[in-house]
Amino acid sequence: MKELEFVDRYRIEKGEGFRLKEYDPEDTHDLKKDDAKDLLAQGVKRLSELQEKLYASDRWSLLAVFQAMDAAGKDSAIEHTMTGVNPQGCQVHSFKAPTSEELDHDFLWRIAKALPERGRIGIFNRSHYEEVLVVRVHPEFLKTQRLPPKLVGKDIWQQRFEDITGFERHLARNGTAVCKFFLHVSKEEQKKRFLERIDDPAKNWKFSMTDVAERARWDEYMAAYEDAIRHTSAPHAPWYVLPADHKWFTRLCVVGALIATLEKLDLAFPVLEEAAKAQLGKARQTLSAE
Repeated sequence: MKELEFVDRYRIEKGEGFRLKEYDPEDTHDLKKDDAKDLLAQGVKRLSELQEKLYASDRWSLLAVFQAMDAAGKDSAIEHTMTGVNPQGCQVHSFKAPTSEELDHDFLWRIAKALPERGRIGIFNRSHYEEVLVVRVHPEFLKTQRLPPKLVGKDIWQQRFEDITGFERHLARNGTAVCKFFLHVSKEEQKKRFLERIDDPAKNWKFSMTDVAERARWDEYMAAYEDAIRHTSAPHAPWYVLPADHKWFTRLCVVGALIATLEKLDLAFPVLEEAAKAQLGKARQTLSAE
């Protein structure tokens, strides 16, 4: 969709030299909110058309990964961008703290179980990247993963980057298109949204004291995100570092990126063979004769 091609400016295919500070959380590409509303509606319609072809052809699948700091707007971005998509062809999975069963397997085991089937769009609200983000900021979590001590060395994060990169390459080689979103919210905007959650009774349920505790480690998280994006960006599994201080713009970028990903697959409705077409002709005659 030509009107949304500007989203390419936020696409990272090669992580070498990536610097998070070069991406402005307040950026809106000089768009106005009212103009974006119409563009979003057009984008959602186009996304719905592509999703229908994806489902009908039953060859490809799409995995969209959402990562962000708390209050960056992941839930609302997913809700607003997937509004027009047929629920039959879309599945959303939110990853929480690993269960005891999940901790008895490698860190990609629970991810593999939740992958989208052919013909479907899979949305991961948080993902395997938690293993090189929150676990890196809180290395004490590694102790709960029951890894043999000799395997937990200074190279573990690099090893996990390699594992993730190989996993995503495997997905791409087997028909799953991957696009990853980091919703880049500023620390100031996060504070504003936290205060709104505290002051608005209807939003109190969204707030947790752990949010404040994690905010105190902001710089550690930013360093972890930068390193993860730098080491796991690839043409077949790009990162989109999306400005998130204006939710309306973030949603527009997500739609644009999803459309661009699906359009590259050259999707089309299945073409029936001559025998099947003949059967349709007979069915039409039978129905018309009633």
